[in-house]
Amino acid sequence: MQFHLEKDELKLLADLLLEQDGRQYGELLNRVLDRDLRFDSGELEQTADLLAGKKRSLKDEIARQPNAALKMELQQQLALLERVLERVNEACVMF
Repeated sequence: MQFHLEKDELKLLADLLLEQDGRQYGELLNRVLDRDLRFDSGELEQTADLLAGKKRSLKDEIARQPNAALKMELQQQLALLERVLERVNEACVMF
């Protein structure tokens, strides 16, 4: 199934995939970089799991952040990540 992500959402997903093991996520990364979001159900679930894990770690980081400016920046990243996760979850349901 193909779903749509905005430019900033694609960048977030690509950055997250770059942080992962290239052997496991290399194909997904290449497809995101090529803007080819025709993922099968397994790839959508794998992407959702990855995003959910990043969401948890980002929430923890926000909770520990004493600097208000950095906390605000992290909260903006979290909002973007949640938007991407919502779109991926919607695609999973529609699959």
